[in-house]
Amino acid sequence: MNMNCKMIVLLLLLVGCSSVKEAIRESQRIVFFGDSITQLGERPGGYVALIRDSLLRGTAIEGSAVINAGISGNKVTDLQRRLSKDVLEKQPTIVVVYIGINDVWHSALPNLRGTPKDTFALVLREIIQSIRTTGAKVVLCTPSVIGEKKDGFNPQDQSLNDYADVGRSVAAEIGIPLCDLRAAFSAYERQHNPANAEKGILTTDRVHLNKECNRLVAAEIMRTLSVMK
Repeated sequence: MNMNCKMIVLLLLLVGCSSVKEAIRESQRIVFFGDSITQLGERPGGYVALIRDSLLRGTAIEGSAVINAGISGNKVTDLQRRLSKDVLEKQPTIVVVYIGINDVWHSALPNLRGTPKDTFALVLREIIQSIRTTGAKVVLCTPSVIGEKKDGFNPQDQSLNDYADVGRSVAAEIGIPLCDLRAAFSAYERQHNPANAEKGILTTDRVHLNKECNRLVAAEIMRTLSVMK
């Protein structure tokens, strides 16, 4: 990250979002629901840990107010199967859904199956509607990257763009906040990846987030949470 970007991210994380902090003070709960990217976000410096630290700084609320429900390898259908146990039973107030990488990626890997785009859209809607029937709010994140070359140079870029479009359409149709990580990552790569490297700018392995990227994702999600009604 350049210095200006680092300063913006650090300020967002250090100051936090007053509206979200107020929600936490009122004993509300945020669940992060996704795959290995979310699961790894629990590690020190991970985006879930950063958000938890930022929201709870200066409060007496325990860290359990921010819950990580990420499991490696999950696709949208896996989220649907464990929705009740891992999310709804936690009685969340806000659920951040970050899914789609494996739905696309697994289509290109041997002995694995991805998720057809129409199925992805259908199940995503059902998950969101099930959460909303409990009174909880939902933030939907678009899938980010499978390879860090500039948009169009990675084999699955078009598929990721298509699935990101599904997320954008579902969010607009249902009327929920969208955290457009696909757009944020693509813009960052265009500016900061002049050598068109496959990894190492935002990811460790073409998919999973490095330290700088965890800060970026935390800041993007915090920004989205801050404008929720």
